[in-house]
Parts: sequence; C-alpha cells; structure tokens
Amino acid sequence: MAKQDRAIRTRKAILEAAAAVFDERGYEAAKLSDILALAQVTKGALYFHFDSKEDLAHAVIDAQVSVVPTAPPQISKVQEFVDVGMVFAHRLTRDRVLSGSVRLTLDQGAHDLNRSGPYREWTEINLRLLNEAKERGELLPHADPEEVAPLVVGAYAGLNLMTHALEGDRSSLERWASALYHHLLPSIVVPSVLTMLDLEPGRGARALGLGASDDATTTTAATPEEVVS
Repeated sequence: MAKQDRAIRTRKAILEAAAAVFDERGYEAAKLSDILALAQVTKGALYFHFDSKEDLAHAVIDAQVSVVPTAPPQISKVQEFVDVGMVFAHRLTRDRVLSGSVRLTLDQGAHDLNRSGPYREWTEINLRLLNEAKERGELLPHADPEEVAPLVVGAYAGLNLMTHALEGDRSSLERWASALYHHLLPSIVVPSVLTMLDLEPGRGARALGLGASDDATTTTAATPEEVVS
C-alpha cells in the first residue's frame, strides 16, 4: 500500500510538472529533462509511468475534463450549463494541469498528438445539460442543443487563444465568458429563466461555494520527499 501511494504521488508530480512545461513552452519545445528537473524524479520513474513525451502529453490532455470540479446541481439546467464554462474559466488560472492541457489542446504545432478528446468531452457535457434544459422547457422552441453545445466549446477555444495572445495569460477569460453568455443566451433561453441566471464574472467561484481563502488553491509539483518512486 505504501508503494502504491508513492507511485500515485510520483505520477501526479510528473503530470503536474509536464503540464507546467508544456504550458510554458508548447509541445515541440518541451524537454523531458526539464520535466524531470521540475518534478524531481528520475528518468526511470518517468518511464515507469509514461512511455514517451507523446504518451505524457496525451495524459495531460486527457486530464483536462477530470481536473475541473463539478459544480453543484442547480434548479435551472441552463444555470448548470453556464456553470460548466464559468468553473472552467475560474480554474484555468489556478490549476497547473488544466492550463497545460488547454495549451496542448490548442497547440497547432503538436502534430503528433490527438487533441480531439477535450473538445468531444466538453461538447457532450454541454449537450447533455442543454438537452435536459430543452426537456424542461427552459429553451426557446427554435434552440437546437446539437448546434449550441459545440458552438460554445468552439467559442471558449477562440477566447482562450485570443486572451493568451493579447495578454500573455488567461486571467480575463471569465470576464469574456460572461460576455459570451450575456449575448448568446437571450437568443435561446426563455425570458423567465434568463432573469434568474447568474452570468456575472466570479460565477465560477460562487458555483463552487468558494470563499476568498478557498480561492487560493493551486496544484503544484510534489516535494522531493513525496516523489520517491
């Protein structure tokens, strides 16, 4: 059991270090030696968990959806749909693995990687919530969840690229996501539901029930004592 716990901590440390290096340098420029140095593990420990840099990058990409906390259920399914995006935007500047995963997903130079997974997963999550909202009568008759779900995922990808290009980070993403919902939802949501929604910046933290002290959490690489393979 102790060995298993150490192995889990080691893998987590490698994954977080890899995400940080990929986020800073992109896939092609990232070096395994830099990941090893940041994670403070041996090459043998890395290859015990991952076969190659490509395998490690795919693990970071695959972790994108799972590292975003699930917001509590709401009375309105449209609010849950909004919360998915706002929690994502909230966590993006706070979670090392999520940030690195997004960088890889949007990395046009990562020709060796299959980057479609997160797009499909986020679209499926949004589609499920929008279909439930449609069944409950929260959407206008013409609103088509099959079109809206991928449209929002694509908009987030574009906003990620734009904010990073203009500002060097994604700190304004939640503000832009709020603007996106303010412009989009009046065209698909019934007015009585629309007036009840919280679309304002900071919704991500509010949906998670976080206070100021809780909001400071960020994943970091493990300490040397934790990463004994």
